[in-house]
Amino acid sequence: MPLDPASPLARLIDGPLRTGRVIWIGLRPARRKAMLAVESAQLDPTEGLIGDHYSSRTGGARHVTLIQAEHLSAIASHLGRDALAPELLRRNIVVAGINLAALKGRHFRLGSAVLEATGECHPCSRMEEILGTGGYNSVRGHGGITARVVEGGSVGVGGAMERMPAP
Repeated sequence: MPLDPASPLARLIDGPLRTGRVIWIGLRPARRKAMLAVESAQLDPTEGLIGDHYSSRTGGARHVTLIQAEHLSAIASHLGRDALAPELLRRNIVVAGINLAALKGRHFRLGSAVLEATGECHPCSRMEEILGTGGYNSVRGHGGITARVVEGGSVGVGGAMERMPAP
């Protein structure tokens, strides 16, 4: 059942949200291949994240995967590590300063592109392989979100990410 837009909870959910910034971009050139860190990327409504092998295989629901930098620290802590390289989690874009959960079901601007949050990005069984014993459970609840590209554009490291007003 949809939330009444006039309710106090709806007003809180649609309340102010700080603009975030992109701190890392990675492309997966092929299945199980190492991620390639890039300074900028193109996003297309049909193909998704250009250069990423996974982007167009899911009908758009998972064109792009995003994770919060703040969650990298949490995952590292769960693993008993000081830090965690973003490419280990195989997410495309790492952002800082914005709560991705506040984008649920919403459109947001990422650089000059417009995306729609489509769901949570749950860990896969590879997290045990990549991060070691306990890797899967360390990522649970911290895996970020998936998104589809609504309007194409480009994004670069240092670029802004902001939630768009509710329709």
